[in-house]
Amino acid sequence: MRPLSELSDASLSKVTTVFTDIDDTLTTEGQLLADAYAALEQLARAGFDVVPITGRPAGWCDMIARFWPVTGIVGENGAFYFSYDRSARKMRQRFFAPDAERKANRARLDRLRERILREVPGAGIASDQLYREADLAIDVCEDVKPLHPREVARILEIFEEEGAVAKLSSIHVNGWFGDYDKLSMSRIFAADILGFDLDAQKERVVFAGDSPNDGPMFSFFPNSCGVANVRDFSDNGTALPAFVAVRRGGGGFVEIAERLLAISFLQGRERAHG
Repeated sequence: MRPLSELSDASLSKVTTVFTDIDDTLTTEGQLLADAYAALEQLARAGFDVVPITGRPAGWCDMIARFWPVTGIVGENGAFYFSYDRSARKMRQRFFAPDAERKANRARLDRLRERILREVPGAGIASDQLYREADLAIDVCEDVKPLHPREVARILEIFEEEGAVAKLSSIHVNGWFGDYDKLSMSRIFAADILGFDLDAQKERVVFAGDSPNDGPMFSFFPNSCGVANVRDFSDNGTALPAFVAVRRGGGGFVEIAERLLAISFLQGRERAHG
């Protein structure tokens, strides 16, 4: 990982879109602080499409799409996207799996839930599970005493033994049935809502994240950026971002936003004096 300061102005000048994780990327110690939220608003006002790409649940994502200064949101690690059309007062949404498949998968996840709780004492069900459509979130440190790494590893193993996909975030292990992740739904969102081919124009995006479930995004985007706490996962073998901020959590996101806003301001001045 290289310092964020080495991400060139030339690369940043091509960026139109900011994809960002939420937990421990926008938030700091579990809270969305004023400076990080202000950075979201400033990016949106400067004309950037801002899109959270998160493991958080559908219920939260509906609210975020409606109330935050964002173009849309990809939730539950790629299970769906929501994008609120404010002029039409209509929520555009697309799920990876149809209703019947999600219902069948929910029954499988309910059985898996009981096995994990039985085999890994101390693990808990995430407090936001009630609002989820497509995955099972196991709390490993948010509202429970932090689990030992071997206990977290066992949770990941159980998901995989049952044929599920499992990803570790900074607070949860998320598991689901289906061949999708944050990147695959981001591709669909870019085509449907933003109107461009993500594979052909990946240089238009800066991605900000912090943890292993951001690995597919880190490895795909040349302008991938980590907040400083991504270093906490540097020894676990997962993909890391190309660049890293000095500060942790929301403070690191503010650093990334400030770089983009500075370039945007200069471009605006150049156009004005062109």
